[in-house]
Amino acid sequence: MSKTKQKSIDELLKEALVPKDEQPYEVPENWVWTWTGVVHEIVTGSTPSKRNSEYYGGAFPFVKPGDLEQEDSVIEASEYLTDQGKKKSRIIPRHSTLVCCIGSIGKVGFNLVECTTNQQINSLIPDKKAIYPKYTYYFSLSPVYQSLLKASSSSTTVSIVNKSKMSKLKFVLPPLNEQKRIVDKIERLFAKIDEAKRLVEEVKGSVELRRAAILERAFRGKLGTNNPNEQSMLEESNVITKRDIVPENEQLYEVPKNWIWVKAGNVTEIVGGGTPKTTVKEYYENGNVPWITPADLSDFEGIYISRGQRNITSEGLRNSSAKLLPAKTVLLSSRAPIGYVAIAANLLSTNQGFKSFIPSDVIDSEYLYWYFKKSKKYLEGMGSGSTFKEISALKCKEIKIPLPPINEQKRISKRVGMLLNKLDHEQEMVSEVEEKLDLLKQSILSKAFRGELGTNDPNDEHAIELLKEVLLQTSGQS
Repeated sequence: MSKTKQKSIDELLKEALVPKDEQPYEVPENWVWTWTGVVHEIVTGSTPSKRNSEYYGGAFPFVKPGDLEQEDSVIEASEYLTDQGKKKSRIIPRHSTLVCCIGSIGKVGFNLVECTTNQQINSLIPDKKAIYPKYTYYFSLSPVYQSLLKASSSSTTVSIVNKSKMSKLKFVLPPLNEQKRIVDKIERLFAKIDEAKRLVEEVKGSVELRRAAILERAFRGKLGTNNPNEQSMLEESNVITKRDIVPENEQLYEVPKNWIWVKAGNVTEIVGGGTPKTTVKEYYENGNVPWITPADLSDFEGIYISRGQRNITSEGLRNSSAKLLPAKTVLLSSRAPIGYVAIAANLLSTNQGFKSFIPSDVIDSEYLYWYFKKSKKYLEGMGSGSTFKEISALKCKEIKIPLPPINEQKRISKRVGMLLNKLDHEQEMVSEVEEKLDLLKQSILSKAFRGELGTNDPNDEHAIELLKEVLLQTSGQS
């Protein structure tokens, strides 16, 4: 029987090199484009039978896509195998690149310890004669490789890149020393970006602390707006009597002398909401009564709300416990969750997820709005219930409110709004910086694998020599 003729090195190179017209972009002269499977062993993970409890609960890391959040330091797993489970698995040596190829395609990790993975992960085990291991990790994160990876996924319900497709993904190969220089430069630049992001996080944290501090000071009379010569609301108003004042030993904290503590039931009318029967289309179809639910406030960033996602009809309003609320009513979600707040910009109604506070002449709507925003934990503490907490109408009447003179309430509202607007603007700028830092990482990765980081040495031995060595060994000719 005649032996199969071995391919020449030129024939092997022709198969291993990406044709010029298929290369994603031009690279330095001593780099080459090859295929991922030429310079890596690709291992698809598997899951030992869950029916056999003896496979699980040991000390050997069983890595799944969620564990790749550790990025370039995968040392722990959410689940571990016993020695028996390990024997049923495909072992991945340390310093391999783990790529999620089912579902969350493109999530990447680099293992610092020997491990195994489930079937959602393809592991790239580099041929160390040609590849510096960390180089594969960073190239797998690059925009070009991520794009190639996602483009090769199957268009089924769940996206998949199988081992065969992954082996045919294009892979740019510089000289070995250049790979090391690229990794070193990326890590130095990324370290600076990570430090900048840490500082950004500190600023974001300080914004939230300052926001809380502004609200805390506002309702203690410490924003510099209080006029001690103004008469208290007890003296100014016929609505409040001495009986309405919260006794000193029950007050939540000390306030200026011309402020008083009252309960919400003494200064507002508290109204519940309701939902018309959803099976009766006449209660909803072509409705012109705005109807607010807590879901409408989940992403609402304003103060005044005019309508929600749905309207109800006048008939729906009449045939439910929903009530028509006047403009300037303060809406407070009283369950699931407690603490969303807005002010009615016009006549509207709510579902039963709200308790709404119609203010009397002694309390300013915006003042009450900001007080509720500041008092979320206090309000949550008033809730009760086993399935989910809810503040009852009776409890709402007992909410304690520090009440300054009416003009001071308005000054506080104006001052708080101005200060928090400044913080919002600062937070927007910080978020923009954060986005730019993330984009900067992508820009660095793009440049790194085009030879544009200033690390390439044209005198390095051509990468094709690395490729020849790999090909000769894999073909049994070395």
